[in-house]
Amino acid sequence: MTPPTGGAESGFLTESETLALAQFVKRVGWFEFTSNAADEDEAHLVKQAFDKLQDVLARAGYAPR
Repeated sequence: MTPPTGGAESGFLTESETLALAQFVKRVGWFEFTSNAADEDEAHLVKQAFDKLQDVLARAGYAPR
């Protein structure tokens, strides 16, 4: 996820950070969602957000196996 030309790099993830994030998103499971959410509805919303983030990362070429 590279910054646009002329962009300030500090506002963007490095390759290493992006890969680490993709690995983390892949490894987090339902236990983490439910144990860190206020209730089950919030856990489902967080899971949906993680699914979308994982999709964005995969489309950007960060789809860890």
